[in-house]
Formats: sequence, structure tokens, C-alpha cells
Amino acid sequence: MKYFASLLLLCLFPFSALAMTEQEVVNQSAGIIRDFRHIPEQSIPRTILNEARGLAIIRVFKAGFGLSGKGGQGVVVARTGHGWSGPSFIGTGGAGFGFQIGAEMTDFVFVLNTSDAVTAFSHGGNVTIGAGVSAAAGPVGRHAEASVTPVAAIYTYSRAKGLFAGASLEGAIIATQTDANRHYYGRGVSARQILSGHVSPPAGAERLLDLLSR
Repeated sequence: MKYFASLLLLCLFPFSALAMTEQEVVNQSAGIIRDFRHIPEQSIPRTILNEARGLAIIRVFKAGFGLSGKGGQGVVVARTGHGWSGPSFIGTGGAGFGFQIGAEMTDFVFVLNTSDAVTAFSHGGNVTIGAGVSAAAGPVGRHAEASVTPVAAIYTYSRAKGLFAGASLEGAIIATQTDANRHYYGRGVSARQILSGHVSPPAGAERLLDLLSR
């Protein structure tokens, strides 16, 4: 009975949370950035954000009882010569094994410190966190503001809500959601076109881009 319940939880919890429209995902991403800024002592240093080449923002749900499953949606944006690009949609998912009990919702912000990191998300395929481009936990708080030299192509930040044993995105595969990009922009556009700034951001992205520009 417990095994059946865990399977039901895996089938329903992480993936029902992904039943969102593209605009809802963009709004969610704006909310994540806003929430990170409300905790100054644990926030992303302004210096890091000012020098970032891009950001990947994603909310991941994970649940399990012995078995585990996770799923998440979010966006990637890149800095261009005209400001921030429009959002390119990303997602992650998977299942695992081990002693894992509970459920968790975790917000992740990946600061893309290099052009190679942005390029990895521009290919329109899969990006594995920590593989191909280096990733490290980013410095936090006001004390990191003065002078921070990036030591990894990607800085990772996270905020967790709930309870889960062993929640992590290390080694997770993040995929470009080409269908979501097509729906949101009203035509077939590639992640490369979006992140290079060759595609104008829709009006619905204004709140997110405004928050990033502050």
C-alpha cells in the first residue's frame, strides 16, 4: 500500500505542478527573482548580477517515498547589447531511488557568468548542471558585494520550501522547451534567436525584465 501511494505521489505531485501556461511560468520566474531580493543577507550580490551574462530561473518540485520524482519549469534570459533578452523556456524532470521521504519545492537561480554558459542554453538541447560548463554555489549577502571574481561558469542559488532528504540539481538535465517557445512567441523561434536578442520579448515578459534591469 505504501509502495502504491509513493507511485501515485510521484505520478501526480511533481508533474501536476507543471500544468502551467507559458505566461504563468514567466510570472513565476519574476516572483522568484523578487523573493530572492527580499532576503538581503542571503541574496545574490549585486556585483554578480551586474556582471552576469545570463540567468536561468526554475522552480523544481520533488516528492518521494523510497522512490522519488522531480519536475520543474522555468526560463533562461541573456544580456544583450540592448538589455535583457526575452525568456526562453526550460524544463527538467526525472526519477530516482534511495531513502528519500517527503516533498519539496525549490527555487533555483543559475547565474551564467560566461558566454560559454549562455551558449550551452542557446543550443536548444539539453544542459547538464556541472558538466560541460563548471558550476559552483554562488557567494551570497552584502559582504560579497565589494569584489567578486567568478570561479565557475555558473553560480547556483536555491531557496527551498518544504522537507526533502537529498534535494539537489547537481547533474540534473535541463532541456529547452521548444513547444513552449513557439506558443509564447506565436511562431517557431529557437533558443539561440531568443537569447541573442533577435526576437523581441512579448509584452508579458515586461515585469520579469523590469525586475532584472533594476
